Amino acid sequence: MTGPTEQDPGREQDVDATDAAFSALLEDSTEELYEQAPCGYLSTLMDGTIAKINDTLLGWLGLSRQQVVGRLRFPDLLTVGGKLYHETHLAPLLQMHGEAGGIALDIKAAQGQRMPVLVTSKVKTSDDGEPMLVRTTVFDARDRRAYETELLRARQAADRARRQAEADRERLQEALAVLQQSLLPAELPTVPGLEAGSYYHIASPDLLGGDFYDLFRVDADRWAFFLGDVCGKGPRAAAVTSLTRYTLRAAALHDADPVSVLTTLNTVLHERYTSGDARYCTAIFGVLEPGDGHVGVHLASGGHPSALVQRADGSAHDLPTPGGMLIGALPQAEFTPARTQLFPGDTLLLYTDGLTEARTGADRELYGDDALRAFTAAQPPTGPQALITALTELLTSFGDGLDDDTALLALGMPASLPTTASEDLS
Repeated sequence: MTGPTEQDPGREQDVDATDAAFSALLEDSTEELYEQAPCGYLSTLMDGTIAKINDTLLGWLGLSRQQVVGRLRFPDLLTVGGKLYHETHLAPLLQMHGEAGGIALDIKAAQGQRMPVLVTSKVKTSDDGEPMLVRTTVFDARDRRAYETELLRARQAADRARRQAEADRERLQEALAVLQQSLLPAELPTVPGLEAGSYYHIASPDLLGGDFYDLFRVDADRWAFFLGDVCGKGPRAAAVTSLTRYTLRAAALHDADPVSVLTTLNTVLHERYTSGDARYCTAIFGVLEPGDGHVGVHLASGGHPSALVQRADGSAHDLPTPGGMLIGALPQAEFTPARTQLFPGDTLLLYTDGLTEARTGADRELYGDDALRAFTAAQPPTGPQALITALTELLTSFGDGLDDDTALLALGMPASLPTTASEDLS
């Protein structure tokens, strides 16, 4: 065993031999590193004439050193577009800043191929600051260009898919809008001595709503109206809406009594959807009977919010229909009738629950029935159209708090007729 200060002569010889081998390797590989580097190197005079170029770049070009050095300028190695970019961008950058990095160009590679490269150049100056030559490094960008090309293709494909999806959605929305309109009257008929107004808010253009309303003649002296809401949305709800509208119209022509009409609708819906996908709705159906200076109203409700009456004296109150059951949910259902009379300046308002269930304020509270009565009482009693206009503005003010379809139907007598006392009849 050697002492702590003793050295092993054999070990020293091995270390010296290793150092000598590394030194010899480094000395031998300096020029090789330049010539066989994984990137291209070249040096050019200030006019662009190539003074030195490595084997790597010559291999990419498919040229010999004799063909290049002193014979070609750097722009001669570039494609037409590359030459233009060199003259308009790269050369001015070198003149102004003495360097430029990461310039994407194409060189004329062997066998007439275009080879994408990234070029970094820097001007070498003399001790007194005069430019002497330009040293340039050329990196192979074929893999990067291929990746960028594939990325561009993917983005273009995604853009085409997005545009197609937008076009498809627009066509779908147009078709849904047409179908939605087919479930509503194109316009309300003119009823002698009566004014009518309506509005339909569509919560989403991508979904068919289930709200509906109508006003039509029953016989020479009477007119019928209805408003309701089918459960759910989409094509299936639209099918129920269509069936409901036609059933109500047909039943009214046979027997216009509101309870009888709703009973017929209940039977039709329950039998049609008794198995599988259960479907039901809420609705108010009524009959208008114009009289001497007033219009009698006889209606019935099945699970629907009560109608609201705005009086000419500035008051507003519900027309209660308690106990009315959902239509179509059970084989037998009870419906609650109610009667009232409309005098000049009075308006009967029917609405779906999208209105009262709208979310308002920072706490997203339900708008509610009480707020609707207060709002209606605050409006001038100037007729159905004016009330519908005010309610439309109210719905707009809810913004994204109104997330359900909403149907409004208002019926009343023009205020220009002499005003008499009004009386509700139960």
